[in-house]
Amino acid sequence: MADRIFSDLGKKKTIIGMVHLGAMPGTPFYEEGSYEATFERALRDAKALEEGGAAGCLIQTVERVYPTKDEADYARVVGVGNIVRAVAQATRPDFQIGVQIMTNALQASVAVAKVSGGSFLRCFALVGQSLSPWGMIEARPVEFLRYRKTIGATNVKLIAEVDGMHFKWYGEEKSVAEVARTAVQAGADAVEVAHADEETNLKQIHDIKKALPNLPVILGGYTNHDNAARRLAKADGAFVGSAFEPAGWGTSIDKNAVRDYMEIVRSLG
Repeated sequence: MADRIFSDLGKKKTIIGMVHLGAMPGTPFYEEGSYEATFERALRDAKALEEGGAAGCLIQTVERVYPTKDEADYARVVGVGNIVRAVAQATRPDFQIGVQIMTNALQASVAVAKVSGGSFLRCFALVGQSLSPWGMIEARPVEFLRYRKTIGATNVKLIAEVDGMHFKWYGEEKSVAEVARTAVQAGADAVEVAHADEETNLKQIHDIKKALPNLPVILGGYTNHDNAARRLAKADGAFVGSAFEPAGWGTSIDKNAVRDYMEIVRSLG
């Protein structure tokens, strides 16, 4: 299953919709009794993405504060794992399911993917470090990759942010292509970029493709029905959130919005 999404990249545009989870058990702002509603909405959103024609979903925790290390509360991990398993059982076998326990709980995320039916991770910081509102996020690729191998999860693919909404290279200046190359050396199967300015975003794609022609490049945001054809012209796919949520970011996914977006994507060939 995991291989399919990456074998398709470069041949057709791969669109992954965002399934945003509410505050999970084991986190500071979790409200008792809210998990059931989060669980049910995640299932509905995943089914809307599937029925609308998206290639898959990224199940991502959304909370008000996050740890900065590669760690996650046990209850949080179990809660996400239950949701991933339920989505895997409710969708077709080739529907791709990504896991991202924010901000950078890569070991917990790959464990959930391995056990519960996920096929890829979106990695906040696979390499380098990035300043966040909660402190410095520092990659620990050796520890993570060793753990992934130990649990037999090397088939779980990695999409690494290299310049996007969450990750900005901190320290000695590196071009986006240099960061992408570093991520590939650490095991990334694809990289993600995002920028609010369309021309800057297109240049990010161009620079990475020039340096690494065979590396899939995924857009990490800012696409919508009006700009998708332009922004996706040279990219291999996109994570899509608010464009599928007509009532606003973090609300329910509308399968008709997904269908309309996918019509635009299919027109690109």
